[in-house]
Amino acid sequence: MVEGVLTGRDRPAAVPAAEPPRRRRPRSMLHFLTFGAPGIAVYVCFVLAPIVVSFGYSLTNYNPFNPPTEYVGLRNYRLLFQDPEFLMSLRVTTILTVIVVVVPNVLGLAIALVLDRRGWFYNALRTVFFTPVVLSTVVVSIIWVRLMADDGLINQSLRGLGVDDPPGWLSDPSYALYSLGIILSWQMLGFCVVVYLAGLQGVPGDLLEAAAIDGAGPVARFRHITWPMLAPALTINTVVMLITAFKVYDHVQVITKGGPGSGTTATIAYNVIQTGFVANRQGYASAMAITMLVIIAGATAVVLKILQRREVQL
Repeated sequence: MVEGVLTGRDRPAAVPAAEPPRRRRPRSMLHFLTFGAPGIAVYVCFVLAPIVVSFGYSLTNYNPFNPPTEYVGLRNYRLLFQDPEFLMSLRVTTILTVIVVVVPNVLGLAIALVLDRRGWFYNALRTVFFTPVVLSTVVVSIIWVRLMADDGLINQSLRGLGVDDPPGWLSDPSYALYSLGIILSWQMLGFCVVVYLAGLQGVPGDLLEAAAIDGAGPVARFRHITWPMLAPALTINTVVMLITAFKVYDHVQVITKGGPGSGTTATIAYNVIQTGFVANRQGYASAMAITMLVIIAGATAVVLKILQRREVQL
């Protein structure tokens, strides 16, 4: 072979030209529609559509038993914030929400720290604390009505301890709202316990042991290691308790029916049902429901923003 001349065997193989990118196959869109369409359809039919319809009703004086229906614009919303009954229900709902957010979170964390052990006894206690969460709201309400009645077990026990005039837990306007908050907190306590327990089990044991070796006591280990790592659990519990308390209706209906007195325990959700299905002012009730939705969405967004920022900072 002559030097500098390449034979066929020595020549490099030709590089094939790059193929143009293929367009996404229509089959992928078919797959998306097959798996996504049912969920989207359910969400649109049972979440978005009712909200849109309710907002439409809120702009009218709709009453199915007193036609015709007329467009009134934002008059229902203006009347809401001049309505002492609605303002009272907003105050009641706010107080109840504060109780239900704070009490189950504080007690739930304390109980979770106690139950963060191994053994059948602690597993049984976890089941006991979580049982009220899965019970029917009506069942829980009826049980507590019997316990907190003027002649119920709680007052009989207080009389046995020497209290001559025990409180009327559900019949006295000074106690009824706080009693309702205690009942709702008791039912939701197990949820907070379980979430905090899941967070505690995610705390690395090696980190706690290293801190103990360095001389950190139990309080310092909780403050600087355990508590920061429970930030996601705190976010979940706070948001769930906030939404649960703000839309509570069943407990009020079964336990107090909005009393004692005039609207002492009537929440916004309770007033929505009473206005829409008892007074048949469904346009006004729709405006109340949309206002409640906006308040819940705004409060939830603010709480999420604050707690998620805390998670990042920790």
